[in-house]
Amino acid sequence: MARTIHFNRSSSRSARHFSSASIFHSSTSDSPSAASVSSSFLSKFTSLGPQPRTQVLDGNQLQLLSLTLDRPTLYADSPHLSNAAPPPAGTPLPPGYHLVYFTPAFLEGELGADGTDRSYNPDSPFTRRMWAGGEVRWPRKDGGVLNPLRVGQEVRETTKVLSAEPKVVRKTGEEMVVVGVEKTFENEDGVAVVDRRNWVFRKALPTDGPKHNPPQPCVGVSPSQSPPEPSSPTSKVHSRSLKQTPVTLFRFSALTFNGHMIHYSLPWAREVEGHKSIVVHGPLNLISILDFWRDVRGRGGKLDEFSVVPESISYRATSPLYADEEYRIFLDEDGKEGKVQIYSPTGDVAMKAEIKAF
Repeated sequence: MARTIHFNRSSSRSARHFSSASIFHSSTSDSPSAASVSSSFLSKFTSLGPQPRTQVLDGNQLQLLSLTLDRPTLYADSPHLSNAAPPPAGTPLPPGYHLVYFTPAFLEGELGADGTDRSYNPDSPFTRRMWAGGEVRWPRKDGGVLNPLRVGQEVRETTKVLSAEPKVVRKTGEEMVVVGVEKTFENEDGVAVVDRRNWVFRKALPTDGPKHNPPQPCVGVSPSQSPPEPSSPTSKVHSRSLKQTPVTLFRFSALTFNGHMIHYSLPWAREVEGHKSIVVHGPLNLISILDFWRDVRGRGGKLDEFSVVPESISYRATSPLYADEEYRIFLDEDGKEGKVQIYSPTGDVAMKAEIKAF
């Protein structure tokens, strides 16, 4: 039986986009249900088993990501990266930077109509993928010793499907499939990163349907947006404003080899998907949160590159963010853990996260 999803206020904008898009999907009574597609998908990947890949971590990819994020150095005492040599072998990857490795490798003709790779897509019509959230862990060995991924290492990524569940949006009755995937990254010293992701698959959209939404202007940060109250007497609330340009989104798409057109094609994002502009990547927001965490933790140069790696982060995307709009990240941290909220210019919570320090 399909589960019902309840959208709160912070996700209402996202729900409006999804519901308006579903109007133009031509579904019939004999279309496969989310429940049957979920069952078929899970059966297929259970029989396939875990999927391994091996890759040597390239310093050039790490350099380009840091520059894309407008960070000229990896760490406080690291060399400047602009127009310079890439980080040498042995350089540890900052938390979250593994996301630009083990990218999908498909011919363009093998991609979906929206440009996404179809490696873990359920069957039609549930092929419209969105990154909904997940959890990343950085396991420590005995004695609390971190095992970081490093430039030059040969790393093994193992991907396995954990779940596939049918769900329903209560307000619209729209069906969807939620897929849970786990990626484990191992080097010569064992497991370094465990990355669990949840993908939402909605029904595919036609590319020749009517226009969904008229263009809407992007806006700046709401002046009424105030920091949340500290969660405890010992915690402090830190804030950071960010604005991702179309160039940043294009370069991040290129580095992750992500062809999803909502991130770089304004006509597709507006006219097909119903967004007002191109959409900021969920993984890019995740990296921005982790960068903010390590900047706060490492102020004054008191912590080395290993101390700023958390034990884990769990996160959930609730509302889209758009290029050229300034938004704010609030981090409530007490030294042992952090609670993060990203607010859109309209005051909606776009992403929530909880960070645990080791």
